[in-house]
Amino acid sequence: MNITLTPEIEQVLIRVARKQGATVESIVLKTLRECFFQKERKKQEDSGMNSLADMLQGDIGTIDSGEVVPGGAQMSANTGKRFADILAAKRRQGKI
Repeated sequence: MNITLTPEIEQVLIRVARKQGATVESIVLKTLRECFFQKERKKQEDSGMNSLADMLQGDIGTIDSGEVVPGGAQMSANTGKRFADILAAKRRQGKI
């Protein structure tokens, strides 16, 4: 598809592209996507994809660390105490 632009629009596009370190084509495509695909995104949002978890469903998951480390990795256990211990050690070393 070829679109004839007015010299005024062409100059603005060239200026914006230079400023952003991009090509005129990429600026035009991005602008067209933002303009015309907003309605499509709105439809998707209204179709039940209300959260990031909804959007990523099927692409992310969890693992049971007990399958890798006997008894599980316990990475979430006592996180507050472990963080406080780290901060105390840094204070003793004069790093904070």
